[in-house]
Amino acid sequence: MKINRTTFPVAPEGFPFIAAAAILTIVLAAFSVKLLALLGVLLTVFIVYFFRNPHRAVPVEEGAVVAPADGVIVFLGNAHESHLDEEMLKISIFMSVFNVHVNRVPFSGRVLDVFYKRGKFLDARDTNATFENEQSGIILETEKGIKMVFVQVAGLIARRIVSYPAKGDSLVVGERYGLIRFGSRVDVYLPGTIDVRVALGDKTVAGETILGCLR
Repeated sequence: MKINRTTFPVAPEGFPFIAAAAILTIVLAAFSVKLLALLGVLLTVFIVYFFRNPHRAVPVEEGAVVAPADGVIVFLGNAHESHLDEEMLKISIFMSVFNVHVNRVPFSGRVLDVFYKRGKFLDARDTNATFENEQSGIILETEKGIKMVFVQVAGLIARRIVSYPAKGDSLVVGERYGLIRFGSRVDVYLPGTIDVRVALGDKTVAGETILGCLR
């Protein structure tokens, strides 16, 4: 699938939702249902805000792994990554409905494989969400042969994961590669030898916050 590298300030994935809310607002206004029409305006503005796609200044530091999502780090520790069958450092970033939901590539490399799993829609902050929720993931290999995995996990409200890369694609650190509609989290699995730059509870900015540096 072709990667959507748009720099438009609103993510194209939100256009159908924005259009639907705007049409509903116009219809309500036409029938003079003022209070509902006002709520329709507020809903339309919120959806535009939710799908915002701001520019990000990607760090140029060599070996830097950047956050794939805006949000708060809710897990940082060792975990078993089943697709590589390895113990790795896992960093989980929770996105509320008020965060930017465009997801960005944490490091440049080639997509070794992609995977998708149907599942539940538990609260994304629940530790069981990693194992039971719907998710879409990418296995990436850097030009130096280092492998990492990043996984979009659906949450209680988020039920539409969008991920553009396909097996064999070349990705560039900081570029947008997908999003999750209406809240969720992203799990990143990194080599245990990485120099970690963040801590539990830290806020992250996708494409800008350095999670750690590969040695």
